[in-house]
Amino acid sequence: MGKQRLGFLSDFVEAITRRTRGGEAATLQALARPASERARVACTVLMGRIGDAARVAVAEQALRAYAELDGDERLTFFRSMRDDHGVDAQAIREAYAAWDKAPDAAAVADLFRVVEPARQTLLRRLNLAPGATLQLVRMRQDLLAAMRADPGLAPIDQDFAHLLASWFNRGFLTMRRIDWNAPAAILEKLMAYESVHPMQGWGDLKRRLADGDRRLYAFFHPATGDEPLIFVEVALTRGMPDAIGPILTAPEAAGTEPVDTAVFYSINNSLAGLKGVSFGNFLIKQVVAVLKAELPELTSFVTLSPVPGFAAWLAAQTDEPAMRLRAALEGSWSSDPGAIEALRPQVMAVAARYILQGRGKAGQPADPVARFHLGNGASAHRLNWPADLSASARKTAHGLMINYLYELDRIEDRHEAFVRDGTIAHGPQLASALKG
Repeated sequence: MGKQRLGFLSDFVEAITRRTRGGEAATLQALARPASERARVACTVLMGRIGDAARVAVAEQALRAYAELDGDERLTFFRSMRDDHGVDAQAIREAYAAWDKAPDAAAVADLFRVVEPARQTLLRRLNLAPGATLQLVRMRQDLLAAMRADPGLAPIDQDFAHLLASWFNRGFLTMRRIDWNAPAAILEKLMAYESVHPMQGWGDLKRRLADGDRRLYAFFHPATGDEPLIFVEVALTRGMPDAIGPILTAPEAAGTEPVDTAVFYSINNSLAGLKGVSFGNFLIKQVVAVLKAELPELTSFVTLSPVPGFAAWLAAQTDEPAMRLRAALEGSWSSDPGAIEALRPQVMAVAARYILQGRGKAGQPADPVARFHLGNGASAHRLNWPADLSASARKTAHGLMINYLYELDRIEDRHEAFVRDGTIAHGPQLASALKG
């Protein structure tokens, strides 16, 4: 690093902490530099020897500068983070040699310290700035997008995932029931983040919060304030539903009709930057506990879930039944009751094969929603077709939906069997459909 570069580093930290005689003028001069330069220099300063107060100020400036970057500049920033804040190879060799010579606890601790990329320390120090946690979650969202252009950035994502899993430990989360009296800022975010069944304005949201037969619960983290991390929408019904339309369009109930089923019909992860950080099992268990305490008459807890990978999986199949079904589903069956009845056995058979036998990476179920619920201890209980005739559902799932069943006394065993052996618990309808 040249003398001019070293000089700027010194000027930068002195200016933004206002310790120079120039004070405000020096600050303005330092902050007039291009955002890409300020972001990179601030990260270098953060990794140097400065006091805690200076670190907070520098971290704040680093995140401000990052927020000004465009897409190409962010890609360059992430590459710099990868290349400039990695590991010290010589330090690893020396620590490993010391451990190999005397493999005691102290040597293990030293080895662990040097194999951790400096990026993790950098991210922790960036997190010192006010409101930084949410900004870093959004930075990871940018990183995931940048990885499509440069897969070599994956090591940075591993660092983000490692830290976010710790920062968003379930023990830090709080669950709240959201009703129509919640702050407008939260209600607006729920409308914006709903991606399973998008809301059609304030009236739609108000219906989904109706006290008589609807509930909405969300998880929050103290570091992100009123930003919902994940939320679930619940319908209270009599019996298990087999289509989404009646739930979304039903008039508000008077509250006197008997109910026996809680239907989780929309579960949304709000922040893309928290991809891979799992809250689902915790959320569903807590919601069930709250509902059971409030409404002891509830006996069934089910989902009415989309099957977003079905159409793509079906398009990739080359066996005769799947190809024949795909061709038929490309026609105008949705307005022909006769065609629907004729196709239903074929849809059920192929869909059961998809849910129970379709596999993606690492041998997991091909469908992402199936992975979520089966991993949380549910069983694939009942296929429903046609259950959602919206344009998006027809495109991704040919109108197929599924009920996953949460049986409280079997959740843990099913979760363990799925994680340990890949066992997919399922109901008799899917078993029968699979046999044809």
